[in-house]
Amino acid sequence: MRTPLIAGNWKMNTDSESAAALASAIAARAGEFSAAELLVCPPSIFLTSVRDAIGGAAVGLGAQNMYHEPKGAFTGEISAAMLTSINATYVILGHSERRHVFGETDEDVNKKTVAALGAELKPIVCVGELLEEREAGRTAEVIRSQFEGSLAGISAGDMADVVIAYEPVWAIGTGKVATPEQAEEVHADLRKQLVDRYNAELAESVRILYGGSVKPDNAAELLSQANIDGALIGGASLKADDFLAIAQASSATV
Repeated sequence: MRTPLIAGNWKMNTDSESAAALASAIAARAGEFSAAELLVCPPSIFLTSVRDAIGGAAVGLGAQNMYHEPKGAFTGEISAAMLTSINATYVILGHSERRHVFGETDEDVNKKTVAALGAELKPIVCVGELLEEREAGRTAEVIRSQFEGSLAGISAGDMADVVIAYEPVWAIGTGKVATPEQAEEVHADLRKQLVDRYNAELAESVRILYGGSVKPDNAAELLSQANIDGALIGGASLKADDFLAIAQASSATV
């Protein structure tokens, strides 16, 4: 049985005070959701204050991005070692905003994934198609290409520590959402790709999250799908009640 992962991607939101308050509100109720794993990914500048606000609660700490080099003259970047030094355990890589706003390629995501795993950070590797790609019937092709490129050369042992997130780009922050059937179709295909590359046992253990306008009112239907193992949440993660309501919906599916 795969434990659902409910991850909040706060993106470029909150300030020092509100980030700590949001983390505290989530931490205060985290014990109610033992059937799911909770994770918050604040802006990097607030990672330490959010860590302190979480305290000993059952809430993980993750980053939204990192660079693949361990150190050096890379102004503005953050290394895996920097993240682990403040007790971050996860990092989001290849989010569609990184790919389409900042021009990151599958090769870039792959380098970061390898570096994260080498530092014992768990990468959440994102894949997803544009609206025009879906309308052209290319969803499976695009997802397969991103899977193969972003996860190139990852061993079975390392893959066990990777989380995949399917986020249709056309559903991120738009209010649109893939139907449960559309999401499940892509998740099932990703599971098959894991079987084909590795083996059925590993494929069964890897968690595949759905992201794209996940809200309390659609979470239960999405998370009840056989191959959807949690959610990578944007806007709804900025309100503790909404984030925890999604966690509650995931717990009900276990």
